[in-house]
Amino acid sequence: MAVLRNKVAIVTGASSGIGEAVAKLFAREGAKVVVTARREAELSALVEEIARHGGDAVAVPGDLRDEALGQALVETATARFGGLDIAFNNAGAMGEMAPAPEISADGWRATLETNLTSAFLCAKHQIPAMVLRGGGSIIFTSSFVGHTIGFPGMAAYAASKAGMVGLTQVIAAEFGVQGIRANAILPGGTDTAAGREVASTPEARAFIAQLNALKRLAEPEEIARSVLYLASDASSFMTGSAMLVDGGVSINRT
Repeated sequence: MAVLRNKVAIVTGASSGIGEAVAKLFAREGAKVVVTARREAELSALVEEIARHGGDAVAVPGDLRDEALGQALVETATARFGGLDIAFNNAGAMGEMAPAPEISADGWRATLETNLTSAFLCAKHQIPAMVLRGGGSIIFTSSFVGHTIGFPGMAAYAASKAGMVGLTQVIAAEFGVQGIRANAILPGGTDTAAGREVASTPEARAFIAQLNALKRLAEPEEIARSVLYLASDASSFMTGSAMLVDGGVSINRT
């Protein structure tokens, strides 16, 4: 049986990578899905693919740094599908990368706004909608970077992703009594378009793979299955967690 049957989900950053994989998996598991990202053409293609496979999805493109988009996603979920049960706040960017003293103030602010503030603005509107449904599951995409490992050149990214864990914990504490669970997923190196921009050569990707205990990169679908666990009733007693899905990079020393 589809584990998300009759559920309604929002997926941000859905035009590629982990977000795209999650949107497809949620739809296959019975959820009706509202997807967003900045790239309208890619979102339209995703909605069409979901429909071809018997799913139901709608796209609301835009920039999540604008609070109005976060509100529009919830309004779309409610008007089109009747409410909101699940939110995967995944949109983000690597941001300006340099040694900490060389990161510009504008670059710092842009990274935190894209990764952390946008996730907060989305959750701000998702929570009341879930309260009306008697509960729900909110999942944030954090990172092992800034949690278990500090990579040089990634101060802004690390700070934004570490902040997301704190946000997750507070939401879990504030709204657990109302049936809302909040968890963060901390992926490791994943073979996505964004990841290939950072590790742009086969040698760079091989280096990152060797940092992991599993000695390979993750496929987006592998991360998506972990998100499905947090979205579903299989994780019904799990909230406030920072769940590593990192191939063992956090513990590996070989």
